[in-house]
Amino acid sequence: MTIEAQRHLLQAPTLISCAFSYHNEFAGEDSPSWRLEALDYRKQFSVKSAEKVRLDKLDPSYTGKLTSEDAAKDDVKGYLKELAHQQVLLYAEHKHSVLVVLQGMDAGGKDGTIRHVFSGVNPQGVDVASFKQPTPLELAHDFLWRVHAQAPRAGQIVIFNRSHYEDVLVTRVHKLVDKKTCARRYEHIRDFEALLVESGTTILKFFLHISREEQLARFAQRLDDPGRNWKISESDYSERELWDDYVDAYEDAIRATSTANAPWYVIPANHKWFRNLAVSQIIADSMADLDLAFPAPSVNLADIKRKYHAAVEEGKDGRKPGGRKKG
Repeated sequence: MTIEAQRHLLQAPTLISCAFSYHNEFAGEDSPSWRLEALDYRKQFSVKSAEKVRLDKLDPSYTGKLTSEDAAKDDVKGYLKELAHQQVLLYAEHKHSVLVVLQGMDAGGKDGTIRHVFSGVNPQGVDVASFKQPTPLELAHDFLWRVHAQAPRAGQIVIFNRSHYEDVLVTRVHKLVDKKTCARRYEHIRDFEALLVESGTTILKFFLHISREEQLARFAQRLDDPGRNWKISESDYSERELWDDYVDAYEDAIRATSTANAPWYVIPANHKWFRNLAVSQIIADSMADLDLAFPAPSVNLADIKRKYHAAVEEGKDGRKPGGRKKG
């Protein structure tokens, strides 16, 4: 699209696509280039409750005014640093938790998102769970039984690399359940997520939106790169044949389960660097909104300081702990 065409679209009181509320990129011509793009990706890529999403109308190659990875490098670095800081506060305060849900087509970039966006956090405060084909034991319970056990505890970030949504996606596409059953499951999912939110969990759900062409290009990379051969699956191409069915299933699931307290974000993900930028900003900003803080000390600091200085003086006198002189 030409610059003139973009200006014309921005003059009209419309939204470009049903889910991407593109803000005026030309406001503030003297600002740094990255600030010409609307900074709040939460507003830009979120899906409103009951909003009909048309994935074929959303550009998976969108990058706004940013034209290269280098142009986004400083911003990504800043958001990763902020995310690391917020995670320290989350872990220390031990009141809130964060659940990050990652969904997308095969080769959509779920693993890469985890690897890049969470590269700077403390591993002891982050867990990753993945929900694939259920075991016989899991099948003997309701579909959310195995999921609730993996929900984050206070002070923790948990990432679902594929999630409870598989039970309204794969099961629907392969006709293991009908649409009526899916509709009931949407309701159960909304109630489940509402319970987590009520218990102090911030839920951020990301659909990593890539094109069919990009998926095929990534399949080629897996074939050509020995370091990625292990990712190749027999199901890659059989599932690819069901692309349109998966699109329909995703559109219905996102529409039915995006809520104010547990929103879906449709992230343009053909360009991995832009995906990392958008996801890292949304998570960092959402955690910053929690107003996290270090808790007050659980001990009398003045008393601890006195004990510390006494220990230092004992060391100077050549005494062992307990008051005995060394030697």
